[in-house]
Amino acid sequence: MESQENIAAALRDQALALGFDAVGFTRAETSAEAQAGLARFLAEGFHGDMGWMAETAARRASPRAMWPEARSAIVLAANYGPAHDPMADLARREAGTISVYARHKDYHDVLKKRLKAFGRWLVATKGGDCRVFVDTAPLLEKPLAQAAGLGWQGKHTNLVSRAFGSWLFLGTVLTTLDLAPDEAGADHCGACTRCLDACPTRAFPAPYRLDARRCISYLTIEHKGHIDAEFRGAMGNRIYGCDDCLAVCPWNKFAAATRHAEFAPRADLTAPALAELAALDDAAFRARFSGSPVKRIGRDRFVRNVLIAIGNAGAPDLLPVAERLLDDRAPIVRAMAVWAVKRLDPARHAELAPARRTCETDAAVRAEWGPV
Repeated sequence: MESQENIAAALRDQALALGFDAVGFTRAETSAEAQAGLARFLAEGFHGDMGWMAETAARRASPRAMWPEARSAIVLAANYGPAHDPMADLARREAGTISVYARHKDYHDVLKKRLKAFGRWLVATKGGDCRVFVDTAPLLEKPLAQAAGLGWQGKHTNLVSRAFGSWLFLGTVLTTLDLAPDEAGADHCGACTRCLDACPTRAFPAPYRLDARRCISYLTIEHKGHIDAEFRGAMGNRIYGCDDCLAVCPWNKFAAATRHAEFAPRADLTAPALAELAALDDAAFRARFSGSPVKRIGRDRFVRNVLIAIGNAGAPDLLPVAERLLDDRAPIVRAMAVWAVKRLDPARHAELAPARRTCETDAAVRAEWGPV
């Protein structure tokens, strides 16, 4: 019978050969601490509009609740580290900042293909059965990754690796095989609070706790409605996601730019001009973001985000861009067009308000024009 050490070595070699950068093993179970953290997160309503988190809470709490036959979890990671500091893009006020993870081919597609290849090899050579998951499945992947020794969940709740810093995509293979678990990752955050201090919207009520309702990634991606005024100024030019808490982590000094061509940033998704993005209709939006995770939020929510960035740009030449969207068919777009006009030129907003407010059919948009 093949030894546990030889099996583990073969699995690691195959994972690296398929394009993963790290792999670890743990039991197909979630710690009581992680389960309690999920329950508290949901009880406090920190998940916001993400109702699916509450709906799948029972399965999410334990891999075996989702697949009782699972005995071990193999957690695989791919480095998507950027070649430059993404914080530098925040100074380019007339350009939009898209989160590093979304500037290239959708990682779900890339990882799922590699995971399936790994799973086929695993069953063919080691036996048993397996199922593969990227983060769309109800799994607590980051606690599993820590348990498998790939790193630790930092104070910003994201995984931190001593070898790759903040920039790891995760995939999980659940298997019926009993594999020897790796030593869990130890917390190396120490007294550092850079990630907490960097958050523009103060989304961390305490270390290791995130209120997603205040997180720019949540607001620009998951939130479907109007974005509260208290967050708009802090969003700056972030139009899809936010990397601030990841980018400031001191452990990134050990990170390296990704070696994977699939994760190389597309030129048209790196600091794209806000005026150009605001002009996208549905068809142009789908074409522009084909193969990108940005596509999933749809044109209306995306242009909503772009208009907030336009309002924050302080560039008078963007005023006509915002004005053209005052008659958009989508209320969330019209509302942010009003807000952008007011930010760029309060006098122009006051000039347009009486007539616009009177004929506007959406209450939220009327509110942006101001009281009668």
